[in-house]
Amino acid sequence: METVRLYYENAFTQDFTAVVESCGAVKGGFAVVLDRTAFYPEGGGQPADHGTLGDARVLDVHEKDGIVTHLCDRALPVGAEVSGHIDWARRFDHMQQHSGEHIVSGMLCSAFHCDNVGFHMGADTVTIDYNADISWEQALDIERRANRYIWEDHPVHIWYPSPAELAALPYRSKKALEGAVRITAFPGADMCACCGTHVDSSGQVGLVKLLSCQKFRDGVRLELVCGQRALDYLAACWEQARQIGQALSVKPETSAAAVERMQGELLTAKERAARLEEQVFAHTAAQYVGAGDVLLITEPLEGDGVRRLCDAVAQSAGGRCAVFAGADGAYKYAVIHAGQDIRPLVKDMNTALHGRGGGRDGFAQGSAACTAEEIRAFFA
Repeated sequence: METVRLYYENAFTQDFTAVVESCGAVKGGFAVVLDRTAFYPEGGGQPADHGTLGDARVLDVHEKDGIVTHLCDRALPVGAEVSGHIDWARRFDHMQQHSGEHIVSGMLCSAFHCDNVGFHMGADTVTIDYNADISWEQALDIERRANRYIWEDHPVHIWYPSPAELAALPYRSKKALEGAVRITAFPGADMCACCGTHVDSSGQVGLVKLLSCQKFRDGVRLELVCGQRALDYLAACWEQARQIGQALSVKPETSAAAVERMQGELLTAKERAARLEEQVFAHTAAQYVGAGDVLLITEPLEGDGVRRLCDAVAQSAGGRCAVFAGADGAYKYAVIHAGQDIRPLVKDMNTALHGRGGGRDGFAQGSAACTAEEIRAFFA
């Protein structure tokens, strides 16, 4: 006989009793079947409930051919009556995410005449795929409408219509359905064939917040959070903004402008530093005019500073130039010898100095894990 599914009778059922009909050892634990259950099995993009059955922890739940199977961490005696308890924080989170997705998808599909072709409820965010080109601004407009609908606190209607009634309903569905079809309706926002658990009224969703809208296949992938997840996400963002504002001595809501201003100041400082660095490189190169082969060991240099210093000195000295920038144990290097094949030298150098790198046409660069004394000894 099929398992009586209490989560369809009342999605807010947290505690119940049931009789163990079967229990068998399986990979990862014990497969337990009850005569009835309030544990929602994984399906339709919604993860399974967790919780306890007696002293056993329920790790996963699946349904096949009307039989709901609970994966438990210990065996339960067949024929015994057990008490079930749902991890309510997890279940209600799933109800908020799933119901918020309905509202957003219903509005998007209606506005852009598209379909929801993919839905995944992850541990952190929900992703939905649509087969239409939707811009971020258009998605944000739907976000505003969805939140307005949530705060108006519309009742949710869930039922099994007759075949004749179903044929007349403008409901969303990803595939052709057979048998009894469960319809979930958020009047004025969405009507969809769905087997998941949902809130009783839209107000219980609390809030929806879109995080991204990215091009995906022939449409877009939308990422969002609802309810408590949305509140936690926005609280974390605000705390970051508060800390940034505190560090920059501005109000949190103006921190973006302050960061932009600081980036401009940093760019100006980097450009000035680059000009000064070029002057230093030119001054260094002038000290080695006609010197031939040169080895320089310097403090760390940013970006392509090692190459630029090596190039300047090599041109001035007229021979082979090797520059190592860093500190004992970690150096970046550049070697230049115009018109020469330096690959054998670089190969031996990498072996001796525990280096990685290479090049061609008289130029090589890389890194080495060695000391300054080892570098000097190699080039001695």
